[in-house]
Amino acid sequence: MKRLILLTILLIALVIPEVAAQNRKADKAFASFSAGEYFDAIDYFKTAYSKTKKADRNSRSELVFMIAECYRLTNDPKNAETWYRLAVKSAYSKPEAQYLLAESMKKNGKPQLAIDEFKKYKQIVPSDSRADQEIRSCELALEWLRNPEAYKVDEIKDINSKESDFSPAYGRDDFGLIYFTSSRDDAAGNKVHGATGQSYTDIFESRLDKKSKWSTPVPVEAINSEFEDGTPSFSSDYKELYFTRCEIGKRETKGCIIMYSRKSGDTWSEPKNIEILPDSLVAAHPALSPDGSTLYFVSDIAGGYGKKDIWKTTMERAGAWSKPVNLGPDINTPGDELFPYVRKDGTLYFSSDGLIGMGGLDIFKAKQQPDGSWIVQNMKPPINSFADDFGIAFENENERGIFSSTRKGKGNDELYAFELPPLKFSVTGLVKDEKTGTAIISSLVQLIASDGSNLQAETGNGGDFKFDLKADVDYIFLASKRGYLNGKEKTTTKGQEKSREFMVTILLTAFDKPIELPNILYDFGKWDLRPESMISLDKLVETLLDNPNVTIELMSHTDSRDTEEYNQDLSQKRAQSVVQYLIDKGIEADRLLAKGYGESSPKVVDTEIARQNPFLKSGTALTEQYINTLPNEEQKEIAHQINRRTEFKVLRTDYEPPKK
Repeated sequence: MKRLILLTILLIALVIPEVAAQNRKADKAFASFSAGEYFDAIDYFKTAYSKTKKADRNSRSELVFMIAECYRLTNDPKNAETWYRLAVKSAYSKPEAQYLLAESMKKNGKPQLAIDEFKKYKQIVPSDSRADQEIRSCELALEWLRNPEAYKVDEIKDINSKESDFSPAYGRDDFGLIYFTSSRDDAAGNKVHGATGQSYTDIFESRLDKKSKWSTPVPVEAINSEFEDGTPSFSSDYKELYFTRCEIGKRETKGCIIMYSRKSGDTWSEPKNIEILPDSLVAAHPALSPDGSTLYFVSDIAGGYGKKDIWKTTMERAGAWSKPVNLGPDINTPGDELFPYVRKDGTLYFSSDGLIGMGGLDIFKAKQQPDGSWIVQNMKPPINSFADDFGIAFENENERGIFSSTRKGKGNDELYAFELPPLKFSVTGLVKDEKTGTAIISSLVQLIASDGSNLQAETGNGGDFKFDLKADVDYIFLASKRGYLNGKEKTTTKGQEKSREFMVTILLTAFDKPIELPNILYDFGKWDLRPESMISLDKLVETLLDNPNVTIELMSHTDSRDTEEYNQDLSQKRAQSVVQYLIDKGIEADRLLAKGYGESSPKVVDTEIARQNPFLKSGTALTEQYINTLPNEEQKEIAHQINRRTEFKVLRTDYEPPKK
């Protein structure tokens, strides 16, 4: 992101290495580097390197490192990685070269390899916590890439040039006019900056035609100067414009100031310095709050938390701004915080390379809490990438707009449109036989929604069905088929932040045979229900509510140990206790019949019982005589336990519930 440097380059502290005094041919290179002319310095350092004797390994190592630094500061991570790798291999390598190698690899989209290099740096400088944060950033980047946000991002090819284009701002309430910063050939300043090899930036405008195509950008009249102009920000009525101007000369910096202009008709007034800081200091990247009372900006003035911080000032009277206030450590870090932007709801967007992110600069959003603190979130991919991502602008409350990025890998900034598509939800389901797992065709599936909607579908040859769903709604899918009890499944789109297709399987139970209720347990010789039994019975309550036209007989069975009379009485009491539980849960008494069978109806072994108990053969009735033939007591006890069961069978399917 070469053009960003021009607005943030000022007041860089640099200690000239000793090699400059030892090698006069390097003097020019270090002088250019000191002045921030990194693009020019690359060739100077390479010339000095080629003319330094191979025996002078220390000097050559230093020059290699400085070439890598120049590539880093001109935002060319690919070449930076190459030269940092050479620097690391040198016997005179600086520990910082290892760190910056890993950082370059991260920006080049190699997070896993970058983790390995950061770990090497930790071995060299174990006390530096930066490596731990960077490793965590790489790990999160890999995780985020596997599960990106739902935004759609597209390059705006109509506008982008071969030079830098960045920091857009909408200039009309229909969002058909944008202003942005560019170093393209049509810029007013005819000088080439030594930091980037590109022209000074100007503010350009482009308009959207009826075919949704952006016009060829042209410089904004009366705004641009021979210096660096950029990062426009409008008032909510689009009649006031704030922007940055940096007066940068040959090997000197004069500071950046925030300029103001007002529109009258189609003409902008002569821009004026709003004078929130002395001209020798950095005041850049203005962002006016929607109500016009607060101006956010970037500076490295004393009292901050790192390199460039985000500050704010409030309008005390017309044209007069208050003393700047730092936004604090929730927002600002030891790194750079740049390009603020404020939405109507007060959400602050900005870019940072000091918070955990994917690459160089990531875009973050921050919401201020009642106590004054901020909750900050990374916007994640695809808004963010391994490259620099910054300068975002929204179409008011809509989740779409434009931002800047260097993600194409050429080092130049380009504009990208983004949009969060409307959430889309659907459900694909299957209806199956609970016992056999086979698909049930031509079953009726009813969708019942919390918003009052009600739809029906019939399952196909594969037992499948599908519905489109709405956002923020609870759903019940009720399936029915003659000869089966109704079954249902639930899902909800509430709280879902991404489009999704839900999958459900509804199991239907055939009632041509008695249906066993699992885990209906009693103490020995007792008929009081144990707590474990209530889970199964609550499911039966739900089944009866889903099948309001069904009446059932509750069937309780015992084993053959004890007298027939005792077992008959015990089973009747147990069946009645189940019926009473269902009545207490609101099931009509005339839908329920309790009947104890004692030991008179031994269980017939089915395929599932035989699978779980290989010593039992499918189709065998577990009579007392058969159980006594089993070879050991453990097998006999299992057979008796299988006989002790509670079942129900459907008696009628035409019951009419009483009218409420």
